[in-house]
Amino acid sequence: MMLNLELSHQELFHKWWSRVHEQIVEGNYKSNVFVGNSLVDMYAKCGSIEDAWTVFHKMPLHDVVSWNVIILGHVKCGQGQKALELFQQMQQEQVQPTPVTFVGVLNAYMYAKCGSMEDAWRVFCDMPLHDVVSWTAMILGYANCGQGEKALQLFQQMQQEGVQPNPVTFLGVLNACSSTVALEEGRRAHQQIIKCGCDSNVFVGNSLVDMYAKCGSMKDAYRVFQNMRSRDVVSWTALLGGFAMHGHAKEAIAHFEQMCGEGVEPDNVTFVCLLSACSHAGFVDEGLCFFESMGSVYNISARAAHYSCVVDLLGRAGHLCEAHDQIKTMSCEASASVWMALLGACRIHGNMDMGKYVAKQVLEVDPENAGGYVLLSNIYAAAGKWDLSENVQQLRKERGVKKHPGRTWIEVNNEVHSFVVNDQAHPQMIEIHAELKRLLGQMHAMGYVPDTKFVLCDVEEEDKVFHLCHHSEKLAIAFGLISTPPGTPLRIFKNLRVCGDCHTSTKFISKIVGRAILVRDANRFHHFEDGVCSCMDYW
Repeated sequence: MMLNLELSHQELFHKWWSRVHEQIVEGNYKSNVFVGNSLVDMYAKCGSIEDAWTVFHKMPLHDVVSWNVIILGHVKCGQGQKALELFQQMQQEQVQPTPVTFVGVLNAYMYAKCGSMEDAWRVFCDMPLHDVVSWTAMILGYANCGQGEKALQLFQQMQQEGVQPNPVTFLGVLNACSSTVALEEGRRAHQQIIKCGCDSNVFVGNSLVDMYAKCGSMKDAYRVFQNMRSRDVVSWTALLGGFAMHGHAKEAIAHFEQMCGEGVEPDNVTFVCLLSACSHAGFVDEGLCFFESMGSVYNISARAAHYSCVVDLLGRAGHLCEAHDQIKTMSCEASASVWMALLGACRIHGNMDMGKYVAKQVLEVDPENAGGYVLLSNIYAAAGKWDLSENVQQLRKERGVKKHPGRTWIEVNNEVHSFVVNDQAHPQMIEIHAELKRLLGQMHAMGYVPDTKFVLCDVEEEDKVFHLCHHSEKLAIAFGLISTPPGTPLRIFKNLRVCGDCHTSTKFISKIVGRAILVRDANRFHHFEDGVCSCMDYW
């Protein structure tokens, strides 16, 4: 009975819509490209690709929107080969594709899922000819799956074979540069973008702003933003996100106000960036005010990402109870990221009791979250509760949850060098250790005292000091100092939060060597110069 009822509803809808379509045709509206596009889009979204094709085929005028709708419709219906054939036909009719077109075509190549990249590579290798679309599909695929170095290698190979990139290719390249923090590679890509005239493309411009910000050069990011002929909300949001990462909260707020003054409506991502900027600078009142204005002024509903920022804003400032109250009053279910923000604050302020409770909430929501185990273990270790710390780590291992080891990168002479704690693999490790020993002697003379609470293992005090001296950040900095001319700024990047002792050490080192040192960790940038960090030790 229920099945018949459902079928009758579908039949009634189809009859109703068929009548609407007939009226459109009778009213001679079929020549209206806007109405035609809407019909094609409606049929495609309803799964009736045959009807969509019929309408498309009868349209006397085909603009790029029409082509995009029909191509995306075939992709969504699982007809990738037909989508590719339509793309070829579109080019034959000299209709210029847009980024939306390429999204449909690239999806037809099935590159998006990380697990399918091996299959995608085999298909690519079996193709007799490689055009810009197939190259771009692979570049975007590897970039989106976190394999930026592979994406950049393919980009170089593509050019060696004489295939000219298009704007979408550059989107993948810039994404790859951002993920691998390859600033010089990004600058070379920027020169090519200007040379081929793609710099006027707003999508490319937005990606350039984002790339420069994530690679540590807000000066370049701002210059690109200022030179953009047109800007949308994504342009402004990319700039605000950059300011947030670099700890420039005042600049973020000022440009948010300028953005609104120019009539650009913020979206939910804009507020994530703005709230993050306030959190990193300790602007509690300002952040709470912006959070309240989301709904009252801009009619934007708060999502988990916004609550994470607010919890971090309050927790980082030491208002742990208020942060917990914020979670309890959320309009949506608290995600692991929200609880992790509070757990991070518990670690910063050493609140072991609340940390134990919050870690339990994290693991209930996301049992595979390695960060929950690691932070709780670190909280116990910092309090000297070594048995409890070890128990948490043992539980993580028993449950098969893997954690990512701390790793630091530095780019020297267009080559990226990677380090882990107590690394012995680098060919210049003897020289690196000698440089660290020299620096440590000068640091001690200036008053440096190793903060052994950041050694999260139960060993003798002397061993803790040795362990601290060989953290991956220090190894990368020492390598940079012996591998670059005096006075050259250093840029290093770490996949985890920089530890407190390394933060203190880097301040000393920047003063000793008279160099600017830029450190990007998992959350933000630290700019060290003459013994001072841009975060003012609030991080």
